[in-house]
Amino acid sequence: MSQDTLASTLAKKLKLNVSQINAVTAMVDDGATIPFMARYRKERTGGLDEVQLRSVVAAIAGFRECFKRKESMLKSMAERNLLTPELQKQFMQTSDLKDLEDLYAPFRPKRKTRASAAKELGLEPLAQEVYHQNGRNLKAEHFIKNGVDDLDAVWSGVRDIISEWIADDMPLRRRLRELTLERGHLLSKVVKKKEAEATKFTDYFNHQDLFQKIPSHRLHAMLRGKNEGYLRLSLQPDYNEAIQVMSRSILKEQSPDRKQLELAIADSWERLLLPSIENELLADGKLKADHDAIEVFAQNLKTLLMAAPLGAKKVMAIDPGFRTGCKVVCLDESGKYLATHTIFPFASKEQLESAAHWITKNCELYPIEVIAIGNGTAGRETEAFVKSLNLNKPIVQVSESGASIYSASDEARREFPDLDLTVRGAISIGRRLQDPLAELVKLDPKSIGVGQYQHDVEQKALSQRLQLEVESCVNGVGVELNTASSKLLTYVSGLGPKLADSIVEYREANGSFQSRQELLNVPRLGAKAYEQCAGFIRIRDAKNPLDSSAVHPECYAIVEAMAKNIGTSVKGLIENTADRNKINLKDYSSETIGLPTLQDIMTELAKPGRDPRPGFELFEFCESVNKPEDLSEGMELPGIVTNVTKFGAFVDIGVHQDGLVHISQMAHHFVDDPNKIVKVQQKVKVWVTQIDLDRKRIGLSMKGPLP
Repeated sequence: MSQDTLASTLAKKLKLNVSQINAVTAMVDDGATIPFMARYRKERTGGLDEVQLRSVVAAIAGFRECFKRKESMLKSMAERNLLTPELQKQFMQTSDLKDLEDLYAPFRPKRKTRASAAKELGLEPLAQEVYHQNGRNLKAEHFIKNGVDDLDAVWSGVRDIISEWIADDMPLRRRLRELTLERGHLLSKVVKKKEAEATKFTDYFNHQDLFQKIPSHRLHAMLRGKNEGYLRLSLQPDYNEAIQVMSRSILKEQSPDRKQLELAIADSWERLLLPSIENELLADGKLKADHDAIEVFAQNLKTLLMAAPLGAKKVMAIDPGFRTGCKVVCLDESGKYLATHTIFPFASKEQLESAAHWITKNCELYPIEVIAIGNGTAGRETEAFVKSLNLNKPIVQVSESGASIYSASDEARREFPDLDLTVRGAISIGRRLQDPLAELVKLDPKSIGVGQYQHDVEQKALSQRLQLEVESCVNGVGVELNTASSKLLTYVSGLGPKLADSIVEYREANGSFQSRQELLNVPRLGAKAYEQCAGFIRIRDAKNPLDSSAVHPECYAIVEAMAKNIGTSVKGLIENTADRNKINLKDYSSETIGLPTLQDIMTELAKPGRDPRPGFELFEFCESVNKPEDLSEGMELPGIVTNVTKFGAFVDIGVHQDGLVHISQMAHHFVDDPNKIVKVQQKVKVWVTQIDLDRKRIGLSMKGPLP
């Protein structure tokens, strides 16, 4: 496969220039990451953003996979003496994997079938004459021999052979697949005698959808019901229409064996084509549904990772609990662990007083600026207790999602080998408030729980997509080199786990990094990795102010030349808007550094190391509502969006159970995508529309008070 073929094919498919495809291919093959190309190679990519680059990189991988599969097919056919020059040309001109599989289907080695058994009995010559309908010279009676007992057996074998030939007719198969896709209905029925067990699938006990229009979340629900043994699914186009399409393709006006061909057509459709097409389309539908669900997860994850950080403030974090007590930790402004204690504010009077004393004393000792409380069991009760102490400090409910998983992880054991896992969980809650991104990257993204049907989708595709989103967020924000954990550094462009560990080990042995250039002293971190990572690394208060910005070291000389030419220093250029306004960017443009990069440099000089995340805002739940039993229909409440799906959004209203704002309750106008209305972590006002304590369901609306 030539690069010219790849570039021209993908350029046409993606509506880009061949030069863009060639540039991205070359950089990817050289180890460049998507964040690096999007930020520092705009001239080479023609200004492609991260989303476009992901599409190009995925298309390159898909094209290469298709080529490898093509080579395998051609090799198999050549070994079986099936490859003709015409076929080879057809294969070489095909670049779509599905079209390739269709082309190969008639030549795929088959296990023993009814048709192959009939051929072994010598019935193929008669089947040929019947199928081609050019007049018949052979008599069916002559084939009654060697295991073929009578005429019925002869015609049955002939029909089996013809049925398979019809099923292998690729143009016909494509028309039938299009018919089924466009007009077929997906039917679901409950499995008999499983009605009582399958209550969560009640909506699908006797349900049908036009397959092409079925929402992805509904298809996932039906497939889950099928996989769990509660539902039977069938994909059905109009039977008569399918038979007519086949008959028009196969039958001639004058056919001496029309009856046999009609029977073969019906058999081919019912036994071979429909089950095969149904499996194909359901698999394709699941792929599309998986893609939709994965994108929902990725959007939610990005919003969560890019949530507003509290910043460098001293935090007391509390992991609430009734029976085992509340684990309390104190953290300094960098997240460093200082102290811990277990309090029991819900036990005896003496223990409550002891808890109040410890919290009050340590708030003064450290001195604490904000109190973070996990939002799990006993969260609202703990919040009420802390408020009763009148500490005059902000109190913030923090999502505990995934904290217990982190506290038992290898990463947590490496960070805090001598601490109990419950204490580690409290530390994670506090750090999550200080810097959500830095703490959440320590978790497997799938454990954060902000998707739909995440366990039903293809797990490798989900992991790969979420990995890309985490990398995008980490590199978009930038990483403080002297405080970043090994896990956070892992996601920096060009690094990975081994180099991240090497950086931390070097930092522990040699002290804080004084410059980006010093990274080249880290064992195994070479020039290529440095090129990829340097622009995303920050060193606060570095001697060279550019080391704390997103300006790449390869452009330092340009900035220094700008400063020199107007008679100032780099620091002066950063601090003085008037000096920056004197710069004519065209004077510094070259073949390698064009105006897009120069404009990025000027934007960065105006606000070096600017955090793209929003500012932190305090949020409080309704104090009088702490459990579902406190709710009443029509009640107006503040809430925080915890998850966005294709069918609506889940909102935390402070009762330890999220309510659902269905897509129909999000606005007074039609909403086709909930992500256009709300995002994860968004603060919203909702009204209670339904309370079902038995099924643990809370219905909410964002449309205003109930009429």
